Amino acid sequence: MRELVQGLSRMLANIGAVALFFGRVLSQVPRALIRPSLVVAQVHNAGALSLIIIMTCGLFVGMVLGLQGYDLLSRFGSESALGSGAALALLKELGPVVTALLFAGRAGTALASEIGLMRATDQLVAMEIMAVDPMRRVVAPRFLGGVIAMPLLTMIFIAIGIFGVQLIGVQQLGIEQGTFWSQMRGSIKLEDVMQGLIKGCVFGVACSLIAVYEGYTAEPTAEGVGRATTRTVVISAVLTLILDYMITAVML
Repeated sequence: MRELVQGLSRMLANIGAVALFFGRVLSQVPRALIRPSLVVAQVHNAGALSLIIIMTCGLFVGMVLGLQGYDLLSRFGSESALGSGAALALLKELGPVVTALLFAGRAGTALASEIGLMRATDQLVAMEIMAVDPMRRVVAPRFLGGVIAMPLLTMIFIAIGIFGVQLIGVQQLGIEQGTFWSQMRGSIKLEDVMQGLIKGCVFGVACSLIAVYEGYTAEPTAEGVGRATTRTVVISAVLTLILDYMITAVML
């Protein structure tokens, strides 16, 4: 019982520390926007450098979804609804969630290890000595870069995923192309698109915050940076799934 109470106390303390850190980051966001070149560079690092893995995974997720969806729908004689079902699944769930997991594994670990290495080599301390705020110069631009890149990557993943579904459903399995697209257009609503965008934005804030927090608070050793990188992936993945359930429950 005592260990349980101590564990809960540590968890609450960590949540409070992350919340305070988030407040400090938000307070520096307007100042970071004064130098947009820093933010644009981080959007490139977090977004453009993740395009290959996002597009590759999106294509194959869409192709697998096309195969599995066709197999399921063919049992009920509803093969023509493949486009609608696949598009809804990608927009509302698979697109934002898988993109967030890939983002945490590629961009999140890069952010955490980069800031953690700066901590280990005393670069952040040197900035403070020179009266340069590391939160404004290092943390806030990287946080903003992740927040901006994540919804863009989500939409790219969804678009490539739908192309993968069309590639399997129309080109390989013989579903009529007009029926495929007309069914999709008739079933997709603006609310479905907005749900995907909202999830992408929320996951971007969560994954970017965890990455910069773990890197900024990492122990200044090689092992500390490694643990911070590992925690970034694990916490981001778990938090993404928890937030996904909460947003879905609210928006349904």
